[in-house]
Amino acid sequence: MKEQVEVRSLKEGKYVLIDEEPCIIKSMTHSKTGKHGSAKSRIDAIGIFDGTKRSIIAPVTDKIYVPIVERKSGQVISVSGDVAQIMDMADYSTLELKIPEDLKGKIEAGKEISYLISMGKMKIDIRI
Repeated sequence: MKEQVEVRSLKEGKYVLIDEEPCIIKSMTHSKTGKHGSAKSRIDAIGIFDGTKRSIIAPVTDKIYVPIVERKSGQVISVSGDVAQIMDMADYSTLELKIPEDLKGKIEAGKEISYLISMGKMKIDIRI
């Protein structure tokens, strides 16, 4: 799911949709208005799910899509290889998520973790 907002209302640390991929904004710069144009904004962002750096330049009055990112918590039921089976703490449903390379060995059965859901994709996200 996504919603539309003006470019001028975006801030660093918030989410934006670039090339239909949810990204987190790392830096924003604004240029002044010119003699015949409007102020422009350059947004540098990193993809949430793929880690790819993306940037976009747009007038500050343009509308841009922002993904709706949900952070949920769950308990790890079991770990087999690089896949963790997680039970959602809110509705007790179970799901299987791939464990990111940098979190291998840190995720164990019985621990509570957080995960992100956006645009039909899911990812384990632990703030260490």
